[in-house]
Amino acid sequence: MDVPKVGDVVQIHSYKHNGKIHRAWKEAVVIDYSSDYLIAANNRTKVTESDGRNWVTREPAICYFFKDHWFNVIGMLRNDGIYYYCNICSPYLYEEGAIKYVDYDLDVKVYPNYNFRILDRDEYDKHRRKMKYPSKIENIIASELKVLLEFIKNHEGPFAPGFVKHWYRHYVKEID
Repeated sequence: MDVPKVGDVVQIHSYKHNGKIHRAWKEAVVIDYSSDYLIAANNRTKVTESDGRNWVTREPAICYFFKDHWFNVIGMLRNDGIYYYCNICSPYLYEEGAIKYVDYDLDVKVYPNYNFRILDRDEYDKHRRKMKYPSKIENIIASELKVLLEFIKNHEGPFAPGFVKHWYRHYVKEID
């Protein structure tokens, strides 16, 4: 089994339920790893969309991937605070130098004051029908969305005060 190591430069690959690549981040640095999670960071990295379009991230990001939860959390360090973008997705796997997961469309945007918005319900409904998500997956997604919202409301895990800045300091040391 492929196991990442702290300091490894990896890619991040997001797929859709049908197995097609959705989005790929050119690089991220692994800054912590355990059997339960992987934390990576990047800054101004190239992102390639499934249609071939490219763009570059604007700010440093700490990316938290779970082994046992169906979501991941990206904490973005901006001038006016930390914003979070959360993907409802399969637990990650690591292979061939890449962090990989299946994106299930629903996203949650969290603001520095912990207010949040659930995004892309229409995209979820469209893909759920088109790709025929099994009812088991739909139930997991509904349940894990509730878990994610509890993490946010209770400032747990990657939403804990100081978490993103702590790991950003590790990232800066790692790339120096």
